[in-house]
Amino acid sequence: MKGPGVFLAQFMGDSAPFDTLASAAKWMADAGYRGVQIPTSDARCIDLRRAAESQDYCDELAGVCREAGVEITELSTHLQGQLVAVHPAYDTAFDAFAPPELRGKPDERQGWAVEQVKLGAIASRRLGLKAQAAFPGALAWPFLYPWPQRPAGLVEEAFAELGRRWRPILDHFEEQGVDVCFELHPGEDLHDGITFERFLDAVDGHPRANILYDPSHFVLQAMDYLQFIDIYRDRIRMFHVKDAEFNPTGRSGVYGGFQSWVDRPGRFRSLGDGQVDFGAIFSKLTQYGYDGWAVLEWECCLKHPEDGAREGAPFIAAHMIRRAERAFDDFAGGDSDAQTNRKLLGLTR
Repeated sequence: MKGPGVFLAQFMGDSAPFDTLASAAKWMADAGYRGVQIPTSDARCIDLRRAAESQDYCDELAGVCREAGVEITELSTHLQGQLVAVHPAYDTAFDAFAPPELRGKPDERQGWAVEQVKLGAIASRRLGLKAQAAFPGALAWPFLYPWPQRPAGLVEEAFAELGRRWRPILDHFEEQGVDVCFELHPGEDLHDGITFERFLDAVDGHPRANILYDPSHFVLQAMDYLQFIDIYRDRIRMFHVKDAEFNPTGRSGVYGGFQSWVDRPGRFRSLGDGQVDFGAIFSKLTQYGYDGWAVLEWECCLKHPEDGAREGAPFIAAHMIRRAERAFDDFAGGDSDAQTNRKLLGLTR
């Protein structure tokens, strides 16, 4: 496992030092990070089309980060991926993710989103990256809670359509040698293991359809986020290190009562301030040979982002596990061969 890394999306803004990639990367390097995950929807960080078209530009981007003291961990196309599939109920809200000239034009917006995600694959390949983050979008999410009851076949058709939209994108990623890692997330049709499996069925188990593992979203769903690793370890290719807490009461639970983040029973927190057992998570991922980055995604309802970032790098570093190269009891072992083993079993004398 590599790290600490940090996702820049929640930090970029119009004020220094987070107004350019160079200064943001330098700030993060000084805070102890070794890598930065880049949001491709933020022009302050990257010109995605240019990155897909120019190896020189990609080399320049990598050089800017290297000079600052970090490397690029992955590219993120979360917002563009969201627009690959949008239920009309969310058209107005999600228009903000698209260029102004495409707002109010859902078909054109979707075409732009598909192209953007594909450009990300080419840029990732040029940058020597193995995986790219994305949201899958959502068609069935408005029907999550079945009242009135869902008509037969509704969910099946939603996932079939998701498969039809994503299959050619996944094939493009296969051509580029890059994985799409979906962040399983409430608000997305892919938000837990069952829905990820439905999607896999819809794309015939495509090898490029993989998972960005973020335990915070499973805490807020009251899921077993450790068993999730046991089940889906072969598909986990990215890791967001994000904390959360879930404290249901007699007044509110998983759905949160339409309250603000600070008042919900389920809240995102800075690393170490929530309930996630990161010691167990890092142990499981190390056990299963996860070799990607451990990347902080800061989303806390209380703490200032710069404080959360400064605390996050040493937190991740303290949880990194260097894999043992020999067993702890090797010192007590003797010679081993077939004859000795049979003798120990009492099969020869």
